[in-house]
Amino acid sequence: MDKTGPTAADGRAAPSSEAPIETDAVIIGAGPVGLFAVFELGLVDIKAHLIDILDKPGGQCAELYPEKPIYDIPGLPVVSGQELTDRLLEQIRPFEPTFHFGQRVDALERLADGRFRLVTDRGNAFVAKVVVIAAGGGSFTPKRAPIRGVEEYEGRSVFYAVRRREDFRDRRLVIVGGGDSALDWTLDLEPIAKSLALVHRREKFRAAPQSVKRMFELVEARRMSFHLGQIAELHGSDGQLEAVGVRSKDGALTRIECDAMLAFFGLTMKLGPIANWGLNLHENLIPVDTEKFETSEKGIFAVGDINTYPGKLKLILSGFHETALMAQAAHAIVHPDRKLVFQYTTSSTSLQKKLGVR
Repeated sequence: MDKTGPTAADGRAAPSSEAPIETDAVIIGAGPVGLFAVFELGLVDIKAHLIDILDKPGGQCAELYPEKPIYDIPGLPVVSGQELTDRLLEQIRPFEPTFHFGQRVDALERLADGRFRLVTDRGNAFVAKVVVIAAGGGSFTPKRAPIRGVEEYEGRSVFYAVRRREDFRDRRLVIVGGGDSALDWTLDLEPIAKSLALVHRREKFRAAPQSVKRMFELVEARRMSFHLGQIAELHGSDGQLEAVGVRSKDGALTRIECDAMLAFFGLTMKLGPIANWGLNLHENLIPVDTEKFETSEKGIFAVGDINTYPGKLKLILSGFHETALMAQAAHAIVHPDRKLVFQYTTSSTSLQKKLGVR
């Protein structure tokens, strides 16, 4: 499945269309708070599409700390970032959200009818009655490989993400890094690559132990190679790699023939295009009121680490609370002709029907 395309909550590819996608709400950011926003909006009959620059849901939790234990989620004494993401996806499945991965919202404008038009860097357009910004600290941007002359090869034979797995079939690959992304893609691409070499600057990895163990098993079976050192040289022409030079701690240089390199050096967070949307900002955060968590623009809400207000705590559970109040306010905009009656999921038969538990 193309991870950059729209997908439904169960992973099915959503239908593509050149016309703008019209929906009740667009949520920018598919981290834990963005995912829980789907739940709260769904309870008040608001359908949502989510847009995220990453290639999967979970945001920083799933991308940077999938195995990191979290101890302050109510009712879960300990949960990993990936497990929390998986549980949230299960919780919101009844509301059938649609995800659009590998995209960044570049433009946001208000239309004459009061709705909002959003356009991503892939040219996809959305029209929504409300916008929920749940972008954490902003958009995630892969860190550039610190190698002289790498700019010439970026996007042609040096990549910082896998957009289409099939693009790397039968290619001689070099993967650089020691985190979960590097190890996961090493294990995933090894069966289809012509050859594969993993390069990491130190013996200790930041990836799941079972992934590291499996990688060394492949090395022992001579299905791939592992090199301890750093990429020091790139060889090729016109943006096409022919080989890389790996320098070890003792200074020795090893040449590895390849025609593509995947570099996973982590991510940096930038506010990005959000800064140009006409919202009031304070130190790269979005001030909101604590009644609705609405921004300076009516109909645009901000929840989670991207917002700021007196007493703000950057905790996932705080973001969950914010989405509940946001959804109540969003209902008045999306369904102005309907009176909202507050209900509890424990006692409301209508809410239980929406959740598929009655």
